[in-house]
Amino acid sequence: MQLTVLGCRSGMPAAGQCSSSYLVETGAARLLLDCGPGAATALSTIMHPDRLDAVVISHLHLDHCYDLLPVGKTLLAGHGQFAKLFPSLPELAARVQRAPVPLYVPVGGRERLRALAALFPVTTIPLLDRAFEVAFDVREYTPGDTFDVGDATVSLHELRHAVPNCGTRIDSASGSLAYTGDTGVTAELVPFAQDVDLLLAESTLELTDTTDHGHLSATDAGAVASAAGVGQLVLTHFVTAEPAWLQARKADAERAFDGPVHLAAPAGRFAARETGPLPRVAPELTPRA
Repeated sequence: MQLTVLGCRSGMPAAGQCSSSYLVETGAARLLLDCGPGAATALSTIMHPDRLDAVVISHLHLDHCYDLLPVGKTLLAGHGQFAKLFPSLPELAARVQRAPVPLYVPVGGRERLRALAALFPVTTIPLLDRAFEVAFDVREYTPGDTFDVGDATVSLHELRHAVPNCGTRIDSASGSLAYTGDTGVTAELVPFAQDVDLLLAESTLELTDTTDHGHLSATDAGAVASAAGVGQLVLTHFVTAEPAWLQARKADAERAFDGPVHLAAPAGRFAARETGPLPRVAPELTPRA
């Protein structure tokens, strides 16, 4: 199992970095976890979205789901008959129609995404308004739901945030990973992450959150990693790219957790069962047959 960071910023993209989005690859599955602003561009440097086997959205805040619309419109290219207008670009003709990509969203997400698409109608090509009907197979989930994608079992775990948020746990023969989405400190974090090979934890704050909004500090993330006995911890969802600040947060987590601690960064890659970053993956832009 491998994790590729597409975006690691909290809130809106900044300093050339996009918002929360992560690609997880197992032996037989490719899953996109969250799809914040800028994720469509970041994903396109690695692979075409028609190679995704599923997309899972932790919660319906803008910085975790907004680029679903451009990804969906990219997927729609395989359903149109536009290649004949570009005879010198044979790669457009290579786009093929395939089954919709399963898209898992919290309850209420289907209508919200359709409303988003309706804000930007293309009246001359109605197909392009149907990203969430044709390109994606939208499936609403509730906490506790479990489903299989290829060789992976995905489970959704309710955590604490200002809007309903579920942590995503992925278990497969090639490793296990738990991704928090956005959450404050809650007793549910430890059983959610128990014994995973890699915990991908938001660590937005410098100090523990005492409000009802729900975010973790790096110290909080380290404490969860320690209590859950995880193999390694990757911190993400940062408010800045300033190196000294990030290193200070890494040190915070290391004081609470004695396993490997890494900082997420755009295009950063990690193997669930190894303890250090991997080389950046080579682009794979050909479509799935």
